[in-house]
Amino acid sequence: MASQSEAALENNLIKTLVDGGYEQVLIKDEKELESNFKQQLERFNNTTFTDDEFKKILIHLEGGSIFEKAKKLRDQYELSREDETFYVKFLNKKEWCKNIFQVANQITMEGTYKNRYDVTILINGLPLIQIELKKRGVELKQAFKQIQRYQLHSFHNLFNYVQIFVISNGVNTKFFSNNSELNYNFTFFWKDKNNNNINNLEDFATTFLEKCHLSKMISQYIVLNETKKSLMVLRAYQYYAVEAILESVSNKSNGYVWHTTGSGKTLTSFKACQILTSREDIDKVMFIVDRNDLDYQTTKEFNSFSAGAVDGTDNTNALIKQLKGKNKLIITTIQKLHRAVKGRAKQLENYRNLRMILMFDECHRSQFGDMHKDITNFFTNINYYGFTGTPIFAENANKSRTTQDLFGKRLHSYLIKDAIHDENVLGFAVDYVGTYKSRVKTDIEVEAIDTGEVMESEERLEKIVDYIIKYHNNKTYHKEFTSMFCVSSVPVLNKYYNIFKKKNPDLKIAAIYSYGDNVDLEEGNRHPRDNLESHIEDYNEMFGTNYSTDDFGSYYVDVSKRSKNKQIDILLVVNMFLTGFDNPLLNTLYVDKNLQYHGLIQAFSRTNRIDNVKKTQGNIVCFRNLKKRVDEAVRLFSDTDAEGYVITLPYSEYVEKFNSCASRLLTLVPDVQDVDGLEDEKDVEKFVLNFKNILRVLNRMTTFAEFSYDDLKLTEQDLNDYKSKYLDLYAKVSRRESPEKSSILDDIDFEIELTRQDNINVSYIINLLKDLDPKDSSFKKDVRLIHDLMQASHELKSKAELIDKFIHENIVESNGQIDVDEELPQYFEKEKNKEIDEMVASENLSDEETRKIIEEYEYSGKLRDDDIKQSFNEDIGFLERRHKVSLLKSKIIDLVDKFALI
Repeated sequence: MASQSEAALENNLIKTLVDGGYEQVLIKDEKELESNFKQQLERFNNTTFTDDEFKKILIHLEGGSIFEKAKKLRDQYELSREDETFYVKFLNKKEWCKNIFQVANQITMEGTYKNRYDVTILINGLPLIQIELKKRGVELKQAFKQIQRYQLHSFHNLFNYVQIFVISNGVNTKFFSNNSELNYNFTFFWKDKNNNNINNLEDFATTFLEKCHLSKMISQYIVLNETKKSLMVLRAYQYYAVEAILESVSNKSNGYVWHTTGSGKTLTSFKACQILTSREDIDKVMFIVDRNDLDYQTTKEFNSFSAGAVDGTDNTNALIKQLKGKNKLIITTIQKLHRAVKGRAKQLENYRNLRMILMFDECHRSQFGDMHKDITNFFTNINYYGFTGTPIFAENANKSRTTQDLFGKRLHSYLIKDAIHDENVLGFAVDYVGTYKSRVKTDIEVEAIDTGEVMESEERLEKIVDYIIKYHNNKTYHKEFTSMFCVSSVPVLNKYYNIFKKKNPDLKIAAIYSYGDNVDLEEGNRHPRDNLESHIEDYNEMFGTNYSTDDFGSYYVDVSKRSKNKQIDILLVVNMFLTGFDNPLLNTLYVDKNLQYHGLIQAFSRTNRIDNVKKTQGNIVCFRNLKKRVDEAVRLFSDTDAEGYVITLPYSEYVEKFNSCASRLLTLVPDVQDVDGLEDEKDVEKFVLNFKNILRVLNRMTTFAEFSYDDLKLTEQDLNDYKSKYLDLYAKVSRRESPEKSSILDDIDFEIELTRQDNINVSYIINLLKDLDPKDSSFKKDVRLIHDLMQASHELKSKAELIDKFIHENIVESNGQIDVDEELPQYFEKEKNKEIDEMVASENLSDEETRKIIEEYEYSGKLRDDDIKQSFNEDIGFLERRHKVSLLKSKIIDLVDKFALI
């Protein structure tokens, strides 16, 4: 059967659109386009325009950039008439189905050159969607390049009102927003709610191009970015998340959105906030971040979508003023809002019943304490929604509450495997670098080894710095990208900083961390603040600035800006910048810190923002053996069905437990001063252990909405008094119980060497097969996860069916009793031979010659036309021979790729 032509593709698309309610209209050129526009604009506005009036409208529409035209589309034009001012509307943004929908094809436009456009969708007579088609078998990017050429040569006047471009070759279809600079990296597939791509043009036409949905996308789901003066159309998963939030608001229920880090949560949350602030039934929408150091960044990002729309609140007074004011959208931190509802409750008494929506930028971290509970208990007519790339599940909850416990139903998911598959974020390449080896082998058990002494040894840290200096240029493409180095503690960071300074490499090093007032002094009896002050002085000298710890917030902002401008080569951090910091030019993260679960994925995800063709992955260099933790984190955050709840006891049972512990405490020490009279070491130990249990139970109780100190046998003041005694005694008891740690530095050789490399989303996934156990209750879930991860990887997708067969024919059949390392290559070889036999038979080829060609390609990567012709068992004509050579090349490449073991 002959391949479907471009004309046939075009005609089928138009028929589908007409069947869906579009009116087909014949428009040959720009003159007929304007004539049709006048007729439809009159229909839409229920009026008639004179020729002079229509000329004024065209003159109004003519001026400005694509961005300014997009604003005119959404605005009205004041047309002066003798007896009135008539407001001309171009788009019905609220009742989007009531617009007028037409489809035309082969409109000819003349500019530098004459061009004819494939299919144009007109709304109220304006060309708002342009569709360019290529016949099946042609690369989709060719259609994109054609639009670029049209934009350069012939798009002008009314065609500059195009909001969305669509490109398709029948089997693949993508969409993107119109801007003066187009980038193929920002073309997107439409999806269903479960993140399955809708590739086929006909399916795309009945979903995305359905007239009400398309009009809704233009009316509600295009964002005008004021800073960049550009249009941004929401991707499918962002659209579904916002729609789910809007539905949840209408149902007055709460929920959260799980969209992986780097997938554009700020844009999604901004659009949700923007739509909600336009609703008359909503009084206030508050966007809440959870740390002061995120306030600047989030405000800046929100303002980039709508310049000057949001001002970050500097203090509690300003926040209260905003709550009382007319502005419907407020950005603040959870700390400021908590201070307002706790300390200024009387001032807000008249506002606590407002219909409010709270949007939490990250629905974990400080969400799990009193602040979230106090805020949500204070306001009486609210719903709240959280966004997170790394939810807290039962597995990573550490016996605390989960995201689902706090926010309720998950409204939409878009996982890391989805984002990597869609090329919305990059995958990770992880280097595991060993840092020391034992000189001796011993069977003697040491009661306590001072591992901290080893990990923080000056010699180890120096070796790591040497390694970083040696390979930094390789990792960052000779500083075309920048990096961060996250370390285990502030004292270790300061050691690293001084080593870098001593070695004085050709690298710009900066450091940032938060510090407490009353903390242990570091080497040389220096306070961490003094060390940071010294680092900031170096920073000032490097950049000609004048910061200090007194204006830490300004220093933070400047560090952020200079990192994004590639002025800092390595930024040393402990916790800061590991979440909420988006820098596409950051491609490498050095790690000397025990990360796990959500903290690990959040930190790694600093590196995986898409930038240019050179940035193919996020580079992670681990100086600790985090492989098991990395595998656990990737598995958990690629599992759509991860358990959302931790099994907890009813609140009443926790009250009973607490009061039982409190009774024992009061029997031992009826008054807080009695703690000082405890002379017997066993009584001291009994007090410490008992109060430790009290704190543990209290920590669980405070997560319940019904928690009240009135239920407890100890008042809040009593608890704090006993806690002061406990903290002092706990240190003594811990020292007494802990054996003297043995130094093993003499038995250690510090050697820095690459021990393993993993490319997450490709090769290491196959290793998961080795852990499969058909007898395990999680077997089916584990198999599904492996399948999903392979489907999400371009390199592994072709092997997914093969691996599925291997699992069921070998692992299941043997009940897990096989050597995967031995059996998998044999299985691949057997299946490869089967496929070669099928190809030889179906294409009438010489078996011997075909296998030689495949072996040569596997060895050298070369396919020679003459060799392929030698494999033919029959004489065929020139054109057929050329076609068959091309077909066999493609088949051989696919076959070798499919059966190559990674």
